[in-house]
Amino acid sequence: MLDATTRSGGTATATPPAIATELSPAVIIVTPPSGLAARCTRALLSPWSRLSLLVALLGAAASCVLLFEPQRLLADGWPPQVGGAAAAVVFGAAYGLCTVAFVPRPLLNLAAGALFGSQVGLATALAGTVLGAGAAFGLGRLLGQDALRPLLRARWLRAADGQLSRHGFRSMMAARLFPGVPFWAANYCAAVSRMGWLPFLIATALGSIPNTAAYVVAGARASSPTSPAFLIAMAFIAVPAVLGTVVAWRKRHHLRGH
Repeated sequence: MLDATTRSGGTATATPPAIATELSPAVIIVTPPSGLAARCTRALLSPWSRLSLLVALLGAAASCVLLFEPQRLLADGWPPQVGGAAAAVVFGAAYGLCTVAFVPRPLLNLAAGALFGSQVGLATALAGTVLGAGAAFGLGRLLGQDALRPLLRARWLRAADGQLSRHGFRSMMAARLFPGVPFWAANYCAAVSRMGWLPFLIATALGSIPNTAAYVVAGARASSPTSPAFLIAMAFIAVPAVLGTVVAWRKRHHLRGH
């Protein structure tokens, strides 16, 4: 490069080329890990591996239920070593774990009423219900959703998934209030859908109150089966079950007609 003519002599002089001071930004290329460890990691984190882990966990939980037989609480009562508020907390946690392991909620609700009475039993059972539903929802969402969603190809499966995804709160309220929908099935179906956590938990808490209260009161008053409270509780249990059976029967004939 030529500098401008010097003021003293008026002749042009050549100067050495300037050294560049700006450095080009560094480009960092991240290559994925290779080798046996990387392949094992990808295999362990794949959707089907996580689904297999979910099935194994649920199988182990069901085996523990068969081994320890929590239904013996109805006959043997609560262990005397744990009492007061601690017993209610422990029972609520055990209630939630048992629902994840497919123990029927009516059995647990009857036990809550028989062990703690109507008020404390209802609060404990509802807390266990929400805890168990949240645990099942989280396990299904984390370990099963990615593997199961591509399988939703049938028309009725896609329709059910769309209903749960778009109208999560309303759909879950109906599932909790309707006695024919198993608790565990509603949890895992909601987990596979795109339903949010908050609508799921709130609808579970509110929708489970009537049925839970009826069973808890029945368990608390089981020693006096002719009392008005026990008879009213049994009516609240029987009437929705009969209505649910009638509705399911009519839907069956309606679908068969089409």
